[in-house]
Amino acid sequence: MINKALHNFFTTAAVALFAVVASLPAHAGSEDFGDYQVQWSVFPSTFLTADIAKANNLQRSKGIGIVNISVMQEDENGVTKPVAGQVEGQVSNDIQQVKFLAFRRIQEGDSVYFIAQYQYASGELMTFNVTARPTGHREELPVRFVHTLFSD
Repeated sequence: MINKALHNFFTTAAVALFAVVASLPAHAGSEDFGDYQVQWSVFPSTFLTADIAKANNLQRSKGIGIVNISVMQEDENGVTKPVAGQVEGQVSNDIQQVKFLAFRRIQEGDSVYFIAQYQYASGELMTFNVTARPTGHREELPVRFVHTLFSD
């Protein structure tokens, strides 16, 4: 009974996290690679509620940002769906200090996305270099984007 309750709690938390991430007024973008598309969003960790952050083992604090990556594939009917795979990357500030991003895969139902946290100073321009590799796809899908977050 306890295991089922824990499973239900974490499933609900994952769904809530995905809903929050999908609805955030964050910096977002995408890049096309033929049948694949890499989508990203960046937002302050303080946009998450304390419950969602705790349930997903995320630190919620000023100066900590979250980068969210999704890899999508267009099927034969033209419908775009999320796919599994691997994501790795790094972020650098305006004086070229580089930090590697530890992406974690989150899957809930058909939704698959990868999140990582990073530290930033308010107003600091951050450059993200991310590589995604969909499962079963030989080529890497590299994206580069920049964003500045401000502490609330």
